[in-house]
Amino acid sequence: MPRHVACVMDGNGRWAQRRSLPRTAGHQAAETTVIDIIEAARAAGVEWLSLYAFSTENWNRPGAEVDFLMGLVRRVVRKHAPLLLARGIRCRFLGVGDSRIPRELARDFEDLATLTADNRGMTLTVAFDHGGRRDIVEAARSLIRSGTPADEVTERLFADHLPFPDTPDVDLVIRTSGEQRISNFMLWQVAYAEWVFPEVLWPDFRAPDFLACLHTYRRRDRRFGGVPPRTMGETS
Repeated sequence: MPRHVACVMDGNGRWAQRRSLPRTAGHQAAETTVIDIIEAARAAGVEWLSLYAFSTENWNRPGAEVDFLMGLVRRVVRKHAPLLLARGIRCRFLGVGDSRIPRELARDFEDLATLTADNRGMTLTVAFDHGGRRDIVEAARSLIRSGTPADEVTERLFADHLPFPDTPDVDLVIRTSGEQRISNFMLWQVAYAEWVFPEVLWPDFRAPDFLACLHTYRRRDRRFGGVPPRTMGETS
């Protein structure tokens, strides 16, 4: 079982387009999937679940769509906070640094994180206003400000300066809709992740699809750059 699963929730716009609906309808339909996957991951024994909700690049979308997303996310957070608390899920928000985020939404993020801080079940990380490159740059700046000599910088020390340094590396990334790219998502943490690209669009993605991805992961042979033990010492 992967300890840390991350999902790139892709395909909302295409889901709506295929139904001749506005893109916002796809985002609205995604709410059911989010809750279904959170419940499925918790029940399956996943310890860490990360969801890519809004990237630093998503600010380039039309203003009306961005405004709708801000309002939708606020409603979802407030609506499902009791469920997350009851399930023992600890909630954290990765990013959330842009001044364009409405103050009310930022406050809701902070309130939910505080409300669930003592939960000891699964940790849910919502990447909102997140960019992997920005996180790496900020970690480098933090190291420089700390006065750490260049020769003393190690991968472990660098990781300690990333947001939420206790977060384990991602084991499995699921990107729905069949698109096959990273999209600036947790770049440091996904270095050795396994990737699965189901064709189903995110609003149609459900617990059985999620469990199928976990099954695919369990069939993978993770070597982390090495070779399987049975081939050690063999010559080609």
